[in-house]
Amino acid sequence: MRRIADKKILNRKIWAIAVPIIFQNLIDAAVNSADVLMLNHVGQSAISAVSLANSMIGIFFMFLYGIGTGIAMLSAQYYGKGDIETIEKVEGIGFKYALTVAAIGAAAALAIPKILMRIYTNDESLVALGAKYLMFIAPGLIFWAISAVYMSILRCIGKVAVSTVLEAMALISNVLLNAVFIFGLFGAPKLGVIGVAIATSLSRLLQLIGCIVVSVFRKPGVRLTFSTMLKRYRLLQKDFISMALPAIANDLVWAVGFSAYSGILGHLGDDAVAAYSINNVVRNLGTVLCYGIASASGIMVGQILGEGNREEGIDAGHACLRLSFVTGILGGLIVLVLIPVTMSAVSLSDTALDYLKFMLLIDTYYITGTAVNSTLIAGVFRAGGDSRFGFRCDLIDMWVYAVPLGLISAFVLKLPVKWVYFLLCTDEFVKWPWVFAHFYRYGWAKNITRDSSELS
Repeated sequence: MRRIADKKILNRKIWAIAVPIIFQNLIDAAVNSADVLMLNHVGQSAISAVSLANSMIGIFFMFLYGIGTGIAMLSAQYYGKGDIETIEKVEGIGFKYALTVAAIGAAAALAIPKILMRIYTNDESLVALGAKYLMFIAPGLIFWAISAVYMSILRCIGKVAVSTVLEAMALISNVLLNAVFIFGLFGAPKLGVIGVAIATSLSRLLQLIGCIVVSVFRKPGVRLTFSTMLKRYRLLQKDFISMALPAIANDLVWAVGFSAYSGILGHLGDDAVAAYSINNVVRNLGTVLCYGIASASGIMVGQILGEGNREEGIDAGHACLRLSFVTGILGGLIVLVLIPVTMSAVSLSDTALDYLKFMLLIDTYYITGTAVNSTLIAGVFRAGGDSRFGFRCDLIDMWVYAVPLGLISAFVLKLPVKWVYFLLCTDEFVKWPWVFAHFYRYGWAKNITRDSSELS
């Protein structure tokens, strides 16, 4: 009876962290859906161009996500230990890397947008539209980098709800501004894809302002400050690099792999691109639960391990694994329910609609694979500082298996679009045997904190 009670308590704690994150993910997915529906009035080419441009932005996002993971691995454990001063030092290290990446990304988006777009498509009309989008979204990358680091800290110190409100504010303002600039509301010009980019940059600026307000007035325990960015903490930076770099590499391998999927499908015609673009929006709605559990698992397990409770940390890992299966199945059911709604809501060619329906049916089971792998690799394993396994696993899975399989099936065997998509979507399940074997060895369950005297 005691074990059952402990499981219930553990599940409640995980859900307490996960629910605000799920709400944030839901708003994010809903806003993306609204963006696509609004761009639907501009045209199929606008949807395709923005989707392909966002494949490049997705790589930048995964850099930020990897940096946020390094922050979370350290901050969650130091919060479990009660060491707020060290968490502010971790924040400064995070700012160094996030702003460096943002500056490079913004410079590339401004200087060589057409070159970046040609990675994904050889359709010059899509290249021109996507290049305009990249140029106007560039400033938003800087704002996004700063707020992403700070919100990662907020989640790790128990301020998940505050972080969620900040993200929701940005996302809601994004969709409202999109409407203004796409439809020319309140006397604004109709700017199409450029309007979407401007709306995104402005919404990220508003989010950053919100972070500053929270830091000054809410007293969350950790300030938004750049002073620690200018200082050097040798051991802490060594820990951050040893854990964050494999995580960043892992997320980049994964993000670039998915960008390669977009590139493969992008060279199979506008119908395939448009279908894949809409499919990604619906799949994002289906994954809000599982990504919430994945994020919560990293925070929850990390805090427990930082307190020095290894066995309880392993129990928490098992609880997160069970919940990942549940949320994966629920996510698939969500996609299944949304298929008829989606098919009737979008204006695509008959061929694109046929592709879209097939892709959505694949996603009804594919999401379970994503749920389990993201919870274990990006959540549980990283909570104990183990980010190297995920990097090796995804490197082999995506670049030795999935991407070559996609390229061969599309351009050598010249298989139909449906077959190419089906084969690409075997990637999550191929790595299950290694992921489960690593989980049950429990080598990931470590306390990675140092004493304050070592870090001064």
